[in-house]
Amino acid sequence: MARRKKIYEGKAKILYEGPEPGTIVQYFKDDATAFNAEKMATIEGKGVLNNRLSEFFMTGLNNVGVPTHFMRRLNMREQLVRACEIVPLEIIVRNFAAGSLSKRLGIEEGTALPRPIVEYCYKDDKLGDPLVTEEHIAAFGWASQQDMDDILSLALRVNDYLSGLMYGVGIKLIDFKIEIGRVYDGDFQRLIVADEISPDSCRLWDMETGAHLDKDVFRRDLGSLTDAYTEVARRLGVLPKTNGHTKPTLIN
Repeated sequence: MARRKKIYEGKAKILYEGPEPGTIVQYFKDDATAFNAEKMATIEGKGVLNNRLSEFFMTGLNNVGVPTHFMRRLNMREQLVRACEIVPLEIIVRNFAAGSLSKRLGIEEGTALPRPIVEYCYKDDKLGDPLVTEEHIAAFGWASQQDMDDILSLALRVNDYLSGLMYGVGIKLIDFKIEIGRVYDGDFQRLIVADEISPDSCRLWDMETGAHLDKDVFRRDLGSLTDAYTEVARRLGVLPKTNGHTKPTLIN
């Protein structure tokens, strides 16, 4: 087999040239990072779980008419995605106060927000992905006003889908972040959800106990990250239910 060309390696994924023009192979690593990579570890099985969970969420979004870059899963760690031009922003949707919002505004974590709040961060690890306003985005040409209208619409549609999905399995969607990509059909441009959606990019709390089922388990040393992600996968049906202490197996 010919050696694949690596396009990019980030903190949690590696991107390779895809088998067909306009495609990319997205490989999920077991690496876990926090605080802009100040805290790092390798968590066995994390990449496999995130690959399957992101496949589950992206497929669901495609099925309800929210366009994503996801095409198909290739194996336990890789998926084929459509190549796109990433808008240099992280789009954060918050339903409850947590993390940096609580620190910035002094709001107790878990406080329900009066409505979903959408925030934007400029994607630059060296700068720590700083929070920016729509004025910054327009002034520096990162996205047009039409782009921002479309991005807001996509973000809120993803929030509606994920919130309902999680509520149905007893999980509270505190917040999440997504990335948006541009794809072109001739002169026509459209925006799609890109990157990944997984417990790495969401805050998920058990509705009854308040237990964290997301990367805060790693950030705050709250227990086993693999156990937390496995619980999310099991509730969503990505993992079968098991009796006793048998190690769960991923559904193909």
